[in-house]
Amino acid sequence: MKPVCRHIAVLATAALLFSSTPAHGQSVGPSNGWLVIVGGAMRDPAILDRFLTLAGGVEGPVVVIPTAGGAETYDESWPGLNMFRDAGATDVTLLHTYDRAVANTKEFAEPLTRARAVWFGGGRQWRLVDSYAGTEVEKEVSNVLRRGGVVGGSSAGATIQGSYLARGDTATNTVMMEDHEEGFGYLRNVAIDQHLLARNRHFDMLEIIQARPDLLGIGLDENAAIVVRGDEFEVIGQSYVAIFDRKRQIDTGGLFYFLSPGDRYNLQTREPFRPRMALEPLERVVRRDWPEGEQP
Repeated sequence: MKPVCRHIAVLATAALLFSSTPAHGQSVGPSNGWLVIVGGAMRDPAILDRFLTLAGGVEGPVVVIPTAGGAETYDESWPGLNMFRDAGATDVTLLHTYDRAVANTKEFAEPLTRARAVWFGGGRQWRLVDSYAGTEVEKEVSNVLRRGGVVGGSSAGATIQGSYLARGDTATNTVMMEDHEEGFGYLRNVAIDQHLLARNRHFDMLEIIQARPDLLGIGLDENAAIVVRGDEFEVIGQSYVAIFDRKRQIDTGGLFYFLSPGDRYNLQTREPFRPRMALEPLERVVRRDWPEGEQP
């Protein structure tokens, strides 16, 4: 069992039924479309199933961008495409270049113009910045969201979706704040870390939010994901998501707290929610359902 028992119960004081109505309009997440942000490993098929469902089903056009992995070349035989094919996806296109001039052409970015979904693979997130930031590719990925599509990614493909690029150092992935600090910003004012508990990283985000207390830090363990719609997200998968917030803390006795699968979070108000389930005697339910005047 992962060493989070002390934190798992921290939402007891916030065990409220989740409301899907944003508080004041969207300001953190995308106004249209969905994000699926995964902490790595991808061994829970339910995460990819949700991604493909949001893409419109297995026939929805998916563009996979493996550039963060750093291989010399990528083509349609790349094994990373197998998980999409194995899940039944029938329209999958690989898109890759390290050349910004190529990435800035409409011809190269054309597959994105018809895509319902984009997936960023794992590796080093700064490679995505160097290859695509400010290009036609980045513009067209944002257009996928504007059309109501879905952008997803695992590991580096998760971190790139935040506005602050955690672990953006080109020399090593252990430095939290260095030469690359801007992500693609699908979540504004947010820094995202991954492989949280599997790699014992759950204290690393503190460096960022202490230096930048305005930021919200989100750390995802392997096989955990958040599904973002507007300013709210739901935790799915088989592990935990950590919230690092200098502005708003709940009574955890620590500097961060954990959300479990099924928990929800409002990115604008920075409030966590746990759907409440209550047992009720069956007799009471039956009596309530009888027509008035006919109760036994």
